[in-house]
Amino acid sequence: MRRLLTRAALSVAALSLIGGCATAGTDAVEQGSEFTFVSPGGQTRIFYPEGERQRLTGLHGDSLLKEGERIGLEDFQGQVVVVNLWGSWCGPCRAEADDLQAVQDKTGPQGVQVLGIDVRDSRSAATDFHRDRGLTYPSIFDPSGRSLLALKNYPRSAVPSTIILDRQHRVAAVFLTEMLESELLPEVQKVAAEPAA
Repeated sequence: MRRLLTRAALSVAALSLIGGCATAGTDAVEQGSEFTFVSPGGQTRIFYPEGERQRLTGLHGDSLLKEGERIGLEDFQGQVVVVNLWGSWCGPCRAEADDLQAVQDKTGPQGVQVLGIDVRDSRSAATDFHRDRGLTYPSIFDPSGRSLLALKNYPRSAVPSTIILDRQHRVAAVFLTEMLESELLPEVQKVAAEPAA
């Protein structure tokens, strides 16, 4: 009986180990076709090799500057998209806005589009923020954070944060922190230089 219980315990342990290996990959993404964010264990800058990237789908919402219009990833087919979560109330967002605009200006000709998502804000404050800084890239106006449902398990309190999507709109990098042009530009250029699928 004792031998039988030992074998049963070993079998359960072996099955647990096999099950734990079923989702191979990085510690910040689950395997599958659509992107699902997984806690990175304190990391604030996460990079995904091409073979491990997952698509981001269903990201869209109301345009900040063009009331009544919708905007989303489907508007930028074949482009690298730099998604930035921001709010006019956020100090680091105010600091990085010029850096994001510089990235847009320098990489736009390479097929890159910055797309903001304004959260927990009033339309007037967000519009003033956008216009006062001379930002030319579009933003989704999403005070409730509903568009972020497309970012499964993404920490909605991570403002500012930036996500680089490759030309197939697969997540290439996530930055859960303010980004300077000098840090973001090389990463965006790397993704933009990847061969088209």
